[in-house]
Amino acid sequence: MESVSADNGLRVKTLLILGASGDLTGRLLLPGLARLLATGRVPGLALAGAGSADFSAADWQRRVDEVFAAERDGAAEAGAVELERIAARTRYDVVDVTEPGALGALLAELEAPVAVYFALPPAVAQKACEVLAPEEVPEGTSLVMEKPFGSGSESAAELNRILTRLVPEEDIHRVDHFRGKATVFNILGLRFANRFLEPLFTNEHVAKMEIFYDEELALEGRAGYYDKAGALRDMIQSHLLQILALLTLNAPATLGERDLRDHIGSVLRAASVPEDFAASTRRARYAAGTAGGRTVPDYTAEDGVDPARGTETLAEIEVRINNARWAGVPFILRSGKALGRKRKEAVVTFKPVAHLPSGFKGCDSPTRLRIGFGPDTLDLELDVNGPGDMFTLDRIDLSAALNSPDLLPYGEVLLGVLTGDPTLSVRGDTAEQCWRIVEPVLAAWAADEVPMDEYAAGSSGPAHWATSQHDTVDADGPGPRAEPRHAGGLSR
Repeated sequence: MESVSADNGLRVKTLLILGASGDLTGRLLLPGLARLLATGRVPGLALAGAGSADFSAADWQRRVDEVFAAERDGAAEAGAVELERIAARTRYDVVDVTEPGALGALLAELEAPVAVYFALPPAVAQKACEVLAPEEVPEGTSLVMEKPFGSGSESAAELNRILTRLVPEEDIHRVDHFRGKATVFNILGLRFANRFLEPLFTNEHVAKMEIFYDEELALEGRAGYYDKAGALRDMIQSHLLQILALLTLNAPATLGERDLRDHIGSVLRAASVPEDFAASTRRARYAAGTAGGRTVPDYTAEDGVDPARGTETLAEIEVRINNARWAGVPFILRSGKALGRKRKEAVVTFKPVAHLPSGFKGCDSPTRLRIGFGPDTLDLELDVNGPGDMFTLDRIDLSAALNSPDLLPYGEVLLGVLTGDPTLSVRGDTAEQCWRIVEPVLAAWAADEVPMDEYAAGSSGPAHWATSQHDTVDADGPGPRAEPRHAGGLSR
């Protein structure tokens, strides 16, 4: 096997994917890796897959060839060579990773350092780590874990103990692909590099902040996982709380992993959901309807769903941050499936001006900053003097496209893993804090302290959610917002 040169930034020599036959590997991991390899940034890597006996070495080879071929045509020469080399030399092993000694024996055969990607159900991944002995783990091994990281704060702490028994914390990558490098640095650059914004991100100026992740997609055959998780565990507990931290943390001294992750942990430790959960949280489940141009059955009629679980497909919580910067500001986090339109954005609503001179009339809505995720966009809504009557205020929208990455989300994740940079990974203490924040809500929902509302698939959510006792939705409601009468573009 070719060695890796010392100056190419690559720390890992072998990427081992456990769960090689799974949907995650075929749909996200391998395409992300292929796009990364096509750039030529990680030369010298070896790829190995492992799984059960119902998936053969020929199946693995075919899967790798098909995914890599799709990237080869548009790749630079060096990238095309790497794709061909890795595909030709990849290996597949039938391994039961929950059998003591099995994973350790495979690691001994691979060229170290190895990054072990657990593309497995969480319980299987945890069992594999439990039976893996520290002496079976070669020096420099990295462990890459998919969410959810445990099922609560106690199980997350136990999982962290198991993992740190095997490798140091800096060699554990808890994957949050939603927190891609471009999105992270777009948010941080926007906040801290602009004098007119940085001082305004405080409770003195911000009325509320909302983070939305609404999907048109319904269950899509994922009942085995989703029906046990639901919208709160699946998206808010992990992805949206991480985005909240980036939007609210104080400026770190550097963008190094220690400084940045320390500040993320600090703001999450200050976060909690107000204890009147009937007022601070809402949940709902989709009924039959049409979403994304497709007919969607009632959630309880989806294959593999157990109606007795009471799984929500739309969740919304209010978070408060108990520090001097953000005390008193409501942060609304919402995520759901089978909704009328995709909405992936953060909306910062600023407080009205202290005094608007009398004589102005017309549109005087609050100033709002919208940050879109995937693609990353920026919209700043302002009131200005309109045409004609100069005393009439008019709403304009200044918009721009932010930097978009040349890698797929999982490619960005893998680049951090392969170069030994844990900046984009979730640190162990942060994973536990995210569970601490949502656990009281989960307990209240399990006790039916909060009603399960219903919405038709393809709608914007339950009709009465458009107006709320805690004003969690823009005046435009959760559907498409009103278009400004004038729009201006911001050039880069």
